[in-house]
Amino acid sequence: MPEDRPANPPKRGHGQDALSRRDFLQMIGVTGMASGFKWSSAHAAMAPGDAPDASKRHDDDTRTQVKISVNGQPQELEVDNRTSLLDALRDHLHLTGTKKGCDHGQCGACTVHVNGRRINACLSLAVMHDGDQVTTIEGLGQPGAMHPMQRAFVEHDGYQCGYCTSGQIMSAVAMLHEQWGSADADIREAMSGNICRCGAYQNILAAIKQVRQG
Repeated sequence: MPEDRPANPPKRGHGQDALSRRDFLQMIGVTGMASGFKWSSAHAAMAPGDAPDASKRHDDDTRTQVKISVNGQPQELEVDNRTSLLDALRDHLHLTGTKKGCDHGQCGACTVHVNGRRINACLSLAVMHDGDQVTTIEGLGQPGAMHPMQRAFVEHDGYQCGYCTSGQIMSAVAMLHEQWGSADADIREAMSGNICRCGAYQNILAAIKQVRQG
């Protein structure tokens, strides 16, 4: 004869060995309380001197002495290792002619010369330039003794708001020593890393052509 089976067998998961929802929640609650007690005990046992001191986060390992020549003048700076060359020039040496535009290397407003080559100062750390020679727009020329490129920008009105002008001029001077063709398209390509939000590109082009041809 077939075995006797219960008329209503228990559903899967609800047998004697199954964990009820209430038991599960109770177990989670007890585990959480135990963890909380452990953390509280450990925190209470910590001596006052063991707590992290926010004022000590920037220790000697995060700062570096940097010696650079800026516009022909030797400079010695102590900077945070994360300080960009742009911020070192503006905030430490107060040479604010170099502008902070996008701060992502896309606009060219922060262009300076390092050892004769143009770079975006916002993309370079100051600590990378120990021993280097840096030239900013302040070292290129001054009122009454302007660089030919500065004079050409004035003559051709190669600026409007003026924010990008220092970077434009620094790039234009650098390209005088680079291998570029004489066509307008070549000059535009050479200056493509410098953005003028006012759209004075034709005047900038005319100023550069004047200096190159002179």
